[in-house]
Amino acid sequence: MDQTAIGNFRFDHRNPTSPCILFNGGKNLSDECQLDTLPKIDGRIQLYVKDLGPQIQWKTVFLLEYIGPLIVYPMFFFRLPLIYEYQYINQIPTSWVVSKYLSFFGYQFVVMNWLALGCWTLHYVKRVCETLYVHRFSHSTMPLRNLFKNCAYYWGFAAFVGFHVNHPFYTEPKAAIALIGLVGFLLAELGNYSIHAALSNLRPVGSKERKIPMPTENPFTLLFNLVSVPNYTYEIIAWFCFSMMTQCLPALLFTILGAIQMTIWACAKQKAYKREFPHYPAERKAIIPFLI
Repeated sequence: MDQTAIGNFRFDHRNPTSPCILFNGGKNLSDECQLDTLPKIDGRIQLYVKDLGPQIQWKTVFLLEYIGPLIVYPMFFFRLPLIYEYQYINQIPTSWVVSKYLSFFGYQFVVMNWLALGCWTLHYVKRVCETLYVHRFSHSTMPLRNLFKNCAYYWGFAAFVGFHVNHPFYTEPKAAIALIGLVGFLLAELGNYSIHAALSNLRPVGSKERKIPMPTENPFTLLFNLVSVPNYTYEIIAWFCFSMMTQCLPALLFTILGAIQMTIWACAKQKAYKREFPHYPAERKAIIPFLI
């Protein structure tokens, strides 16, 4: 019995859709925790049950929040009459690509509309594929309420950014600025994927084991030498470059809000690393090299 793991005792005495978590003296216990490692009182181990409320799988939440922007944004790209006034649907903004528009199903779009759609689609298709084939989640579920909060955030900004970038009166940036933003976005997306792949390879299949992330032979992973959560760093860079490329204020707002939240998460992860690994590299910052 002493070698039994806590995960074998996880149950719900009231609602099978509401997982419970076991506590010992108020401490949250992992599924891998062995009974013989817990303190005893009069030869007994006291375990307490906490009802977490309705839960949903992390993978399900990720898929729903990422699939939404792939549906919402193109609605604005095609300038549906329900969104823009009908007389503006085929209007081409005056800009550096005015003579280089493309036609698709009778609709005309400047090159920037296509570049923005391509980058937006690339990012969220990558996120969906990573959720399905790359990520290995350390937690199986999260509160159901997070689904609505997360979807509102991602889907809402998909509409906010899509409305402005694809608006008939949208004014494009200069070609040089757009090109720099595009190259930066693509490199940051590649870096973000490289970090996710490295983190996935760090954890064996079916395991929740945690190790100190270190650079691999992939040059994009060298950022591990400077920050604890470089995937967030690359994510911020990618959206900043997207904002530069499109010169879209809602995209910049999306970047800033995302950067604030990711900084909070990164600092929390770094504290967890230092608490779990006594020899964790002291020179690493959380998310911004040499600063935070």
